[in-house]
Amino acid sequence: MLDRLRARGTRVLLPVIAPVAGPLDWAEYSGPETLAAGRLRGILEPTGPRLGVTAVKAAELVLVPALAVDHGGVRLGRGAGHYDRSLVFVSPGTELVAVVRDSELVGRLPAQPHDVSMTGALIPGQGLVRLPM
Repeated sequence: MLDRLRARGTRVLLPVIAPVAGPLDWAEYSGPETLAAGRLRGILEPTGPRLGVTAVKAAELVLVPALAVDHGGVRLGRGAGHYDRSLVFVSPGTELVAVVRDSELVGRLPAQPHDVSMTGALIPGQGLVRLPM
């Protein structure tokens, strides 16, 4: 998917996990050969120049990994808060889409005050589902 987006002329930014808890840094994706295992759990990260935590402000769409998302837009992450700390930098109107499996779009999840709501869910069986519903 990333390579298809790039082939269409879309600039693709990927997260870089900071060594200390905080917002994510970002770097441009330039192809699979430019990825390397990061500091956290060997998650692949781009090796190019770091663009800073506010680079996500230019995004029109942010795909956000999730363990689950509910019909109201509440996202359940892994608990480290990287995305919640990062998504506060997006511009108003930016689409925030949780990427989950079909069974991970659920009726309701508990929300925390710091949670950033998703505007959609991308799931294999239905494609893009608009939230909140």
